[in-house]
This record gives sequence, structure tokens and C-alpha cells, in this order.
Amino acid sequence: MDILLTLILLLPLAGGVINACFGKRLPRPVPVFIACGSVIGSFLAALGSFTLATGDGYRLVLFTWLKSGHFQADVGLLFDPLAAIMTLMVTGVASLIHLYAAGYMEEDTDQVRFFTLLNLFVFAMLTIVLADNLLLLFLGWEGVGFCSYGLIGFWYRKTENADAGRKAFIVTRIGDLFFAVALLWLFALFGTISIEGINAQVAGLDMTTVTLLSLLLLVGACGKSAQLPLMSWLPDAMAGPTPVSALIHAATMVTAGVYLLCRMFPLVSLSPTAMAAIALVGIATALYAATCALAQNEIKRVLAYSTMSQVGYMFLAVGLGSVSAAMFHLITHAFFKALLFMAAGCVINLAGHENDIRRMGGMRQRSPLVFWLFIAGLLCLAGAPLTSGFFSKDLILATAFARGDIFHQGLYALGVMTALLTSFYCFRLAYLVFGGDYRGDELPHEPNGLMVWPLLPLALLGLGAGLLNLPHLFAGGSWLSAWLGREQDVLHLAIATEYLLIGTAVAVFVLGWLLAALRYRQYVQRPASLSGDFLLNGWRADDLFDLLLVRPFKKIGRFCSQGVEIGLIEGVLGGTVRGCNDLGMRLRGLGAGKVSLYLQGLVWGFVVIVGWFLLRALI
Repeated sequence: MDILLTLILLLPLAGGVINACFGKRLPRPVPVFIACGSVIGSFLAALGSFTLATGDGYRLVLFTWLKSGHFQADVGLLFDPLAAIMTLMVTGVASLIHLYAAGYMEEDTDQVRFFTLLNLFVFAMLTIVLADNLLLLFLGWEGVGFCSYGLIGFWYRKTENADAGRKAFIVTRIGDLFFAVALLWLFALFGTISIEGINAQVAGLDMTTVTLLSLLLLVGACGKSAQLPLMSWLPDAMAGPTPVSALIHAATMVTAGVYLLCRMFPLVSLSPTAMAAIALVGIATALYAATCALAQNEIKRVLAYSTMSQVGYMFLAVGLGSVSAAMFHLITHAFFKALLFMAAGCVINLAGHENDIRRMGGMRQRSPLVFWLFIAGLLCLAGAPLTSGFFSKDLILATAFARGDIFHQGLYALGVMTALLTSFYCFRLAYLVFGGDYRGDELPHEPNGLMVWPLLPLALLGLGAGLLNLPHLFAGGSWLSAWLGREQDVLHLAIATEYLLIGTAVAVFVLGWLLAALRYRQYVQRPASLSGDFLLNGWRADDLFDLLLVRPFKKIGRFCSQGVEIGLIEGVLGGTVRGCNDLGMRLRGLGAGKVSLYLQGLVWGFVVIVGWFLLRALI
């Protein structure tokens, strides 16, 4: 079993290293086989290791990484119920995305570099999931940031793609700084970086310390998960290839922040202030991103803002104290959002590589299979009754409603409003992409068969994953809550209340559908309104950051460069050099060999000596 657990982590690393070193020398299909086979092997190893995760889980130390005095950092793996379910999801979805990418990137000249980065990204994400200490987790945390930079800016020859990669890297680094401070502070407090060791001792901390540590972890999580205020990188990250969007922005990197908060939940749950902050950040981001998705015209940007919104629901669940609800939505979202991104790649291919949904239309007739797969994902996202999105999202809303106080009722109301907007923009997308006649100019291209069939298991999982955690009304076994040891998260509401909440969820779904049908069933192009432009640009968040951060930074830099460095430092140094040079030139003239100069010097020297003796005589 130790070997299987080790292979989960090492197979993607080995695939990435082999392709990086030898991929260019191998025949073209071989690097793809290595990349796909390594991740599929990792999934099979995770499946074989699943029984180790029962109870308190299983810990395996591979070797000691760092040791100094009393400090020791092991490369240790913790395979407990939380890590096990996350590992299965990451490796399973990543396997399907790798197979999809084999068809999507078939003609790309940099195929080897792409699959190298994709394998290394999976390795880094699994390091986050399986790490038994915060330093190793932070290593994986930085690893996914580096790989995402390379994957988002993969087509770097276009300036906007390279800029998007740099933007993602820089913005997420801001959150990483806060996480690093929390890590160092925790080590200073407890003398250990073990996650289990820290969680076992946090009860002895004072409330102020707990709150500050939790808020530091929250900001770190916001960076990776694109939550307010560190959210602006995610829409631009759509510059990368579609498989990158499916992997990074559906199942892995953007959920790393949620996983961190769940992993450190014994700490963050001690502070009501921190829990309220997590919930507020989550619901604010969910509503913000849903409003932005309403006005997007590029198919992948709609899904990007949707991802941001759904991750906001996960943060809300953590802030409500329900780890199982957060993980439930994380898993179901990974299935249907990966499905949507991959299906969007097929649609883009059908539309002749067109991304603008205003220039699509009629895609249902061109590929009925892609249509039904895309609709399956949209139904899950919109919360159609009995889909996984319906059960997981509404479990979070029901948890907020069950708290009963005015604060949580407000969170519930905002969550319902976000669900309405979600339903609306989902069906807006459906009508614009698949309804009416084709509005584009390019001739359509049939997607590669390898791009289509990996979508089928994701569609089945997206539609049926709600069975993992059925609500009490459906006589469901809350298997996920029991597996995670979070039986306290299971809601036992009155039957009438459950019917009311389900009725509200269904009504919101239907209302969003009807509003979208009224507006977009017969699509007529309209001029963009001021609010539309405002939402299209993400509430002009980039302009705000430019005004508050970038411009002042540039001005300070210009002052330091031109005022301090050129004016002061170089001015003083330059003036001193020039003065010394002038003095040297004058002294040099004294040795020119002119007798008149020597006589003048003799006379003036005599005058000075006589003056000196007269002065002493007078004194």
C-alpha cells in the first residue's frame, strides 16, 4: 500500500520529467502516451489506496526534507478521508482532461511542452492535497502557481496571452505572501509545521491570534481561488488552451483555497469573526461574478466568471461551518465545470475557432451530441432539479437558512439572488450558442473524436454525483458527510421547511430560464448599455486597481528613479567626481615646468610663513 500511495504523487512527476528531458527526441505520439498514462496510473493508485483513508487516515514519510535543530520538515503524505476524496477527484478529472487534450493539442507544435507542464501541474496539486505539513503544502502551492503561469501564457507569442500569464502569477503571489506569513507565525507559536500537530493545539490560542491567523489564511486562499479582492486574474486566464481552463479553473487550482480552509478548519472555526469574513467574501464574490457573467460575450469568459461565482459558494459553506457542504459542491462543480469547459472547446472548434457567442448560433444542428453534453453541464450549473448542482448548491443555501439569525438569512437571500442570475446566464449562453441560425463567417470544423468521448463520463458524474450527499427529505444517506466524519453538518430540517427551500430553488431555476427565453430565444443584437460595459469589464476592477495600486507604484518608482537615483545619488556622485577632476586639472598645471609659476609659489609660500610667525608674535 505504501507503494501505491507513493505512486499517486510520483507518476505525474515522472511523466513530466521524462517529457521535459526526452520528449522532443521521442516520436510524436509517445509523449502524449506518457503524459496520459502517468495521470491515469495515478488515478488507479488512488483508487487502490482508498481503503487506507478510513478513520484517522494513513501517514507515510518518504524522507526528511529539511532538518535544523528542533526543526524538521518531512516529505510526508497524509491520506485521510478529506485527502482521499480530493485525490480521487483531482486524478480522475485530470485523466479525462489529459485524454481530451490529446485530441485538442494534436496539431500544436509545442505539444511536448504543454503535456510536461500539465503533468507537473497535477503533481503540484497532488502535493497540496497529500501534504502532511504546511511547508510541503506551500511547495505545492507555489508549484501550481508556476505551472499555471506557463500554461495560461502557453501561446506566449501573442502579447495578450503572455500578459495574462504574468497577471495570474503576480496576483496570486499577493495571496501567497499572506499564506507564508501565517505559516511562519504558526511555526513560531507551536514549533511544528505538521498540519495535524497544529490543529491539535490551536484550542490554546487567544481569540485575537486565532482571528488574525485565520484572516491571513483567508487572503492566501482568496489569491489561489480568485475571490474578492484578488479575483481579477481568472477571466484573463482564459487565454490558455481550453484543457488548461478545464483543469485549472474547474477541478484543481481554484479549489486549492477551499481545500486549505477545510484542512485548517479546526483553526479557522474557532473565530466567529473569521468565519463571518469567509462567508461574506464567498457570497460577495459569488454575486459579483454572477453579475459579470451576464454581460460576457466570449464563451470561456462566461464560464470563468461562473467558476469564480461557484467557488464563492464553497467559501460561503466553509464560513457557515459546513466542511461537507463545501467539499460536496467542490466535487460536483469539478465534474460539471470541467464538462462545460471541454464542451466549450468543442463548440469553439465547431464555430471555426470563434469565441464570441454573438457569432455562433445553430450549433445544435451541427453536433447534437455536443449540444446535449453542453446542456447537461449547464443544467447542473443552473441548479436544475435532481442534478448534482441542485443538491450541492442548495445544501449550502439550506445551511445558511437553517442558522436562523438575520445575518445568515441575509446570506441566504444573496445566495438565492445569485442562483437566479446563474440560471439566467446559463440559458442566455444556451440560446446564443445553440439557438437560431449560425451567425459566424468561418466554416465549421468537426471536433476530434478524442475531444468528445471524455465528456461522457463527466456528464454522467455531473448529473448523478448528487447521490453522494442526498438531503434528508430524499431519505438520502449523507455518505460524504459520514465519510468526512462531519455528521454534525447533516441538516435535519422540518419537512415543511425542506419543501419550502426546494420549491424556492426550483422556482429560481425556472424564473431564470423564462427570463433568458424572453430575451434571447429570438436573438436580436442590441447596443451595449453603460451597465453592460461596466459588467463586461468586471465592474472595472482592473481600472480601480490601476488607480489605487499601479499608478501610485509607477509614480513612486519614477520618483525613486529620476528624483532619488538620477537627481540625488547620481547628482552628488557626479558633482563630486567633477570637482575632483577640476582640482586635479589645476594641480596638474602646477607641474607644467614654467619658471614663473615656481617663483610665484616661492613668493606666496614665503608670505604665508612670514604671516604665520607675525601672527604668533602678536598673540
